[in-house]
Amino acid sequence: MKKLFGLILLFATSLTCAQSRIEDGGHEIQLWTGGGYSVPGGTSNTGVWNAGLRYGWILTRPHGPGFLKGRFEYALDAVPVFFVFQPANTAFGAGFNPLNLKWNFATRGSIAPYLELSGGTLFTNHDVPVGTDRVNFTSSAALGAHFLGESSNWSVEVRYMHISNAGLSDPNPGINTVQVRLGIGKFFGRDKKKRP
Repeated sequence: MKKLFGLILLFATSLTCAQSRIEDGGHEIQLWTGGGYSVPGGTSNTGVWNAGLRYGWILTRPHGPGFLKGRFEYALDAVPVFFVFQPANTAFGAGFNPLNLKWNFATRGSIAPYLELSGGTLFTNHDVPVGTDRVNFTSSAALGAHFLGESSNWSVEVRYMHISNAGLSDPNPGINTVQVRLGIGKFFGRDKKKRP
């Protein structure tokens, strides 16, 4: 536990080393955590809390019409901490999200809103939901914003996540949650060319 805390502290202090802006051809690194509660459409009375590390690639220059103008980003998430609080037990697990498709809206200020679609896998020590399977898939959609600073940025978002075993076992009621996620990170690898 002390080593994990030390790594997190080292990561957080390293965020002060470079300017944090969303730039063409740049990269994003972020430490995040989020949690929420189940909503109708699946198993009820269930809460989740998770934490992870993201690495992203800014793939495009700003394009699109008017206020929709933005940059496309692809990212990977490692999720070493994932708790599912169920009435029968608390399941602990870990996951990996290999598919994060993010649209960073182009703004000239210090607030950069974004939309995101994500998908991944989740492995737990108990069935999630109870009586189903320990292997699940996660899909989610998020609306959030980066608050860009001189050396790092904060993000806050609302995320709708569906957890399901995709028919690996029967029944397959799934869990639908609405979560609030907070992150601290930075964008780096700034392109030196002048932007339009």
